[in-house]
Amino acid sequence: MSAVLQDTFEVELFDAPLGAEIIGLDLNRPLSRRDFQRIHKAHLDHHLLVFRDQRITPQQQVDFSRRFGPLQIHVLRNFQLPSNPEVLIISNIIEDGQPIGLGDAGHFWHSDLSYKETPSLGSMLHAQELPEEGGDTLFANMHLAWDTLPTALRNAVQDARAEHSYLTQYEELRRRSPFRPALTQAQIDEVKPVVHPVVRTHPETGRKALFVSEHFTTRIVGIPEDESRALLAELYAHSVLPEHVYRHRWAPHDMVFWDNRSLMHLAGGTPPHLRRKLYRTTIEGDTPF
Repeated sequence: MSAVLQDTFEVELFDAPLGAEIIGLDLNRPLSRRDFQRIHKAHLDHHLLVFRDQRITPQQQVDFSRRFGPLQIHVLRNFQLPSNPEVLIISNIIEDGQPIGLGDAGHFWHSDLSYKETPSLGSMLHAQELPEEGGDTLFANMHLAWDTLPTALRNAVQDARAEHSYLTQYEELRRRSPFRPALTQAQIDEVKPVVHPVVRTHPETGRKALFVSEHFTTRIVGIPEDESRALLAELYAHSVLPEHVYRHRWAPHDMVFWDNRSLMHLAGGTPPHLRRKLYRTTIEGDTPF
């Protein structure tokens, strides 16, 4: 017997600078081509989608993610889900003296995998275990950040390029927490620095967005180091103004799907004595232009 396709769903916009909730969709059930196209359009329009109470398996998350493109494997392979290496475990839980996942993920504002030649199109994060308090994730609209950038700053960066590196804050994070292992030379070679436009054009919508972050951007190329630091500091501060930011307060079994070409995100922090675990899949994008 063939599976019955589910009825259509609603898209409810948030009272926020980005984001919408998909209401009436069960990711356990097959998606029609029409419904998938509607999800794709909503994702482009609103940059972040929340699917509530999704009781799906990691394989189902992987399969849904793959409908948007090939998946990227994180360089820290010790935090892969054993049954599904495409899934990165985001967790502060320590078992038998060892972390089971990347517990300090999102400590700095960033766009996932901006340090790759082909950064992420988007990421999906599925809640497995949530703390009683804390654990929020903040998202900043980088299209709005560009649209509202003061003229002098806009003129300074519109044709600029910046270097991104996975190692930018790595040693700082290693000093702060037990979650970052020392990288092998092979891992370091896998994340060699890359250069991308400071202002990228979204390949599907044509909208411009700032594309620098405190986590992975090392410098603006071609200008003195002190000027680069000052310029980046201004861009970072402007990007995360309250009017650009949505705070997601997680509910059990939430699945959140965001566009890394349009947004930055930040972990709001979890009290260390409370357990938090989520599964992340990351979809490959293309070379920024």
